[in-house]
Amino acid sequence: MTASVQSLQLLKTSLFQKSSNEDFLDAPLRVVLSYRRAKVIALAHKLDISDIRNLTTKFWNLHVDPIVAFDGAAFTLITIQYNLVIGTLSKYLSKREDLWPVVEDLLNYKLIGQFCLSELGRGLDIYHLKTTATLLDDGSFDLHTPTSYDAKYMPPTIPVLGIPCVAIVFARLYVNGEYRGIRPFLVSLNDGYSMCRGVTATQLPPRGGSKPVNHSITSFDHVILPPTALLGSLSMPKAIHNDFMESISRLSVGSLALASATTSGLAICTNIAALYSIRRHVTGMDGLTPVPIISFSTQRKPVLTALALSYVLRYFYKKSVSLFLDERDPRVKRGVSACAKAVMIVRSQASILELSERCGAQGLYGYNQMSCLFSEIHGTSIAEGDILVLSIRLAMDILMGKYIMPPPADASSLLATHESALIQECREKMRSHSKSLDMTEAINRYALPSCQKIVEAIGHRIAYEAAIEAQLPQCIVDLFVASTIRKDPSWFIETKKISRRDISEMEQRGMEQALPRLEELLNGLGVRAYITSPIISDKAWEEYQHELPHFGGGVVGNQSFSFSATRAYL
Repeated sequence: MTASVQSLQLLKTSLFQKSSNEDFLDAPLRVVLSYRRAKVIALAHKLDISDIRNLTTKFWNLHVDPIVAFDGAAFTLITIQYNLVIGTLSKYLSKREDLWPVVEDLLNYKLIGQFCLSELGRGLDIYHLKTTATLLDDGSFDLHTPTSYDAKYMPPTIPVLGIPCVAIVFARLYVNGEYRGIRPFLVSLNDGYSMCRGVTATQLPPRGGSKPVNHSITSFDHVILPPTALLGSLSMPKAIHNDFMESISRLSVGSLALASATTSGLAICTNIAALYSIRRHVTGMDGLTPVPIISFSTQRKPVLTALALSYVLRYFYKKSVSLFLDERDPRVKRGVSACAKAVMIVRSQASILELSERCGAQGLYGYNQMSCLFSEIHGTSIAEGDILVLSIRLAMDILMGKYIMPPPADASSLLATHESALIQECREKMRSHSKSLDMTEAINRYALPSCQKIVEAIGHRIAYEAAIEAQLPQCIVDLFVASTIRKDPSWFIETKKISRRDISEMEQRGMEQALPRLEELLNGLGVRAYITSPIISDKAWEEYQHELPHFGGGVVGNQSFSFSATRAYL
């Protein structure tokens, strides 16, 4: 999460020169702008197929480049194209030389790529999707959407920029009436101007708050695909479910990659709130002297806590990537990804919301980046797997003893004991109630409500270990630990005999050490160049306000209103 040479150069180009005019653009024009930004960001990082297939440092550097927080829509488009589409195709290249030109065009944005998996009527129940692909006598396939609820939901498939669009579409494969599992197919959707025959895309309205993406509902009316559209074999797999999970393995990469947006997003919001809190003054207790609002504990606590989170999450992300790459068990890989996504997104969302509130009315507007970044991070909590659903899958596997996550470096640490206690407590609840209740109901009542807490506890422990390994300042560690304890204070008070006063003193100690180093620590996040919010300085605000539409005139109005007239208006 440090400024990259590539993106710093891009900031100097007209495509990234933010002005008030952008805030007033209609959604279709903003969508086009995001597509153009996505292309130049991706090309600036110069990834090749080996970087994407092998998840090299260049691949992860693209995702942690602070410029991705500049335009969340552009980041969404990049992750779909590079990770989901090219990443999936890369698995078939060794046996499919005909796919190389497609991949090259996707890498160079001569093609737009989309990933059509989930359906309107099923959401995350993807294993039971209904889109079908039936093998015909001549070797071609009939791709069909049986009902409107079986349409692919959200991928932005409508024509844009005159660039042709292809998609990896997942469908139930039928051969001679036999179901052979869910398979990926490479399908042409549009030529950049019009949809292909039999393919229909219904554009959804923009999501509130975030940069707009042309999300759509996409259906197929007996679209005939060539034999080469199928990615993989026609044969019946040994294990249909395992084969399907392997075909969507880039989703777990995507969960981890998308979480990277929080590192830059939170760092930017922390800088904005801190600089605004230093700049903004109110009249002091003496009624005369102006004092900066950062001097109030109610202001500096959320700012300094967010600052600590920004640092810890940066190193937590690096450690998560390392664990993900080193792990061979795909189930544990998915677990690492789920823990990182849960902690990074949940903690960032809560922190950004509080920072936004502490900036008053200014925090409400998109031009100050915070509300927009909050909405975009909220979107990533759903993309590539909803956090709660990912947590349920992981926690239930752990509770059932199917596998174990990477063990703690220090099992006696506060956060490690919290993690193990939550798991043990949940197991005991399930065991004690399984005699009086059906096991399914016991799980529903006593396990499911604890699943996300367990996953977050694992993530918090790994994050703490990452902070210690990185030798972060003690004030950063203290603020992170204290804020984590506050997420489940009753357990620490009951079990570890940590009083509310102890928690407050840990926070106070961290703030007293961090506040004198505020400027240094803010600069250390390396995101100042990516801030477009005008509230960080008087000069920036004056320049921004000057660009806004002004209304004036010479009409002489009647400024005198009687009480009765005013009352009548009301």
